[in-house]
Amino acid sequence: MGTAVKVVRTDAEIPCPMLDAALRERGCEVALVDGDADEASLAEQVRDARLLLTCYAPITAAVIDAAPHLAGIVKYGVGIDAIDISAAIRRRVPVVNVPEYAEETVAEGAFTLMLALLKRLIPVDREMHARGWLWPDRQWLGRDLAGATVGLVGLGRIGRCFARMAGAGFRARVLGFDPHVDAATMRAAGVDKRDDLLAMLGECDVVSLHCVLNDETRHLIGHRELAAMRRDAFLVNVSRGRLVDEAALVDALVAGRIAGAGLDVFGQEPLALAGHPLSPLFTLPNVILSPHLTFYTHEAMERLERDTLERCVEILEGRPVQVRSRDPRLRAQTHGVTFER
Repeated sequence: MGTAVKVVRTDAEIPCPMLDAALRERGCEVALVDGDADEASLAEQVRDARLLLTCYAPITAAVIDAAPHLAGIVKYGVGIDAIDISAAIRRRVPVVNVPEYAEETVAEGAFTLMLALLKRLIPVDREMHARGWLWPDRQWLGRDLAGATVGLVGLGRIGRCFARMAGAGFRARVLGFDPHVDAATMRAAGVDKRDDLLAMLGECDVVSLHCVLNDETRHLIGHRELAAMRRDAFLVNVSRGRLVDEAALVDALVAGRIAGAGLDVFGQEPLALAGHPLSPLFTLPNVILSPHLTFYTHEAMERLERDTLERCVEILEGRPVQVRSRDPRLRAQTHGVTFER
């Protein structure tokens, strides 16, 4: 009887029972590693691994170089900024993500944060639980989405879903900033393209971020961009924390230079009530915090596990792994991959 093929899955705190069971049924040894494992521990785990599955854990060049038998890396999720793609290409280790499992789901999550901010839902709920009832008072006065202006930074799959919900669904005016999407494509999605980010920010009641994190977009929203937003505008971020200069965001929120924020992602995760750069946000009534869970629904997780398993089987069977993402970092690969047209 041969030695079982070893599969390492990081971020074990995310339950994937169907995926783990299916891999074990194929005769694989599945090693689960916590997301906070350090680089040395992860490198030791992958030393004899054939396949690496990861969600949030940093997959550095040192980790990749420690795994001489590695045949592929599967990101069970969308964002690939935590994986050293250049190191994987150098080692001829194909990398693939799962880009289509949660575009509607995450857009719904961003939309929920936006509506909760506009309707003052969280502070009203807290006061109701504390006092039992509230009478109309200006501090509870909400805002309409119909007729409001929503600005989207990034018009990929999730951004376009959000645009449909806001425009066709709620009759908001939707603007979009994305240098990689042309005006005709945006128009077809019900979005008016803007080429000047600062000017667009000044038009918006709500700004929602839906772009990937890379060298071009890191700290895309900083002091200057926050200053360009209206004082009564809200910021929503369900994409990546480092799209925002978070120190600048804390300053803007504490000083009341923007109306509030709904955040599901953070540059340093997890958050903490004290001792974290974003700990001051816990005391602000105009901030809604979600623990990177807008993707986490029954339906989305079923799709994620199913699609991840398909990619794993391709790699384990020695077939080219299908890359469905349009991300140029993944499209730069030339070994062990096939691209969906």
